[in-house]
Amino acid sequence: MYFPFFIARRYLFSKKSQNVINIISGISVFGVAIGTMALIVILSVFNGLDSLIKSMLNSFDPELKISLNEGKFFVPDSLKVSELKQMKGILYVSQVLEDQALLQYGDRQIIGIVKGVDSTFAKATRIDTTLTDGTFLLKNGNENHAVIGNGVAYFLSVGVNLLHPLQVYVPRRQASINSVVDDAFNKQYIAPSGIFYVSNEISDKYILVPMDFARGLFEYEKEVSALELRFADRLSDHQKAKIQQKVKELFGPRFRVENRIEQHELMNKIMRSEKWATFLILSFILIIASFNIVGSLTMLILDKTKDIGTLRSMGASNKTVKQIFFVEGWMISLLGAGIGLVIGVLLCLAQMYLGLIRFPNSTIISAYPVVMRLTDFLAVFSVVALIGLFTAWYPVRNFAKRYLL
Repeated sequence: MYFPFFIARRYLFSKKSQNVINIISGISVFGVAIGTMALIVILSVFNGLDSLIKSMLNSFDPELKISLNEGKFFVPDSLKVSELKQMKGILYVSQVLEDQALLQYGDRQIIGIVKGVDSTFAKATRIDTTLTDGTFLLKNGNENHAVIGNGVAYFLSVGVNLLHPLQVYVPRRQASINSVVDDAFNKQYIAPSGIFYVSNEISDKYILVPMDFARGLFEYEKEVSALELRFADRLSDHQKAKIQQKVKELFGPRFRVENRIEQHELMNKIMRSEKWATFLILSFILIIASFNIVGSLTMLILDKTKDIGTLRSMGASNKTVKQIFFVEGWMISLLGAGIGLVIGVLLCLAQMYLGLIRFPNSTIISAYPVVMRLTDFLAVFSVVALIGLFTAWYPVRNFAKRYLL
């Protein structure tokens, strides 16, 4: 067995002549353990919230979205659309047309986004899985229906099966400045058939309507605002990236082709920034907690002065003696890290399976989501190990040399 490790292990677990050294060592281990546990739990909660938001957005956002780099509307090339539908790995191609409109019910009004969708939209996005009330019904014979966001329903104080339909206003494309109000706006009526919730950003703005309703409202015949694609099941990320590149080459530089991450690039950057900013803050707190190791090692060196002389008389070099106390300090950090990781994993598992902390009155999820990732464990353990190296090296360098001269 490595000699310095053997001696350091004995020093760590054996009773010292001064009981306060045991207490300080225990406090050092406890501080590192609590800091490590907090890092694991917080990062896992961030992962859970990130996964929850993405899973909700995935029910509304397509896996690939084709839109213009400049401008809002375009007439899709029928040959390219046909080639898309035949491309291996693409399951559905949906056409959508969306723009802002004034939504009114009674004396309540809000500015929302009317999104006209075709018959494949639900299959391309799984939007029907996000319904909180009613059904996903856009056409009933010749009747048009809308599926509205939860926030829109709240602001307008509406639900499904209304006595009176919603009123939708859009400025006419050819209206002049001097037009009277009735001539300046297109006005149509539509009744909600369902209410969905994805996220506040989407559910507070969007209503989904049939494509022919949207084209009549916005005065377009063949134009769309985007083509939305869904991949075949069980494709790898590499296969999806290759399909995305093929679609980019097919449509050319005039169009942008975005995957789900790119469609919400700002939100993803914010989530990552918040996660790692929290990681850095807790790491600084862990550094402060690790200062106890400096005090613990200093007192241990003072307590073991006679042992140092004995070791040197037995032939131990100054380097070996320094290594003993260095390993001792590092073992305190690693022991605290190990305990913290175990407690952190147990708390995360308890939250995952028992739901210790819950969301009251939530229809989306009952408890805080938690997702553990190996990369987070490696990052936390690496940080604790590096902090332990420094807090063990510093007192050995500054104190041990006084007793080894």
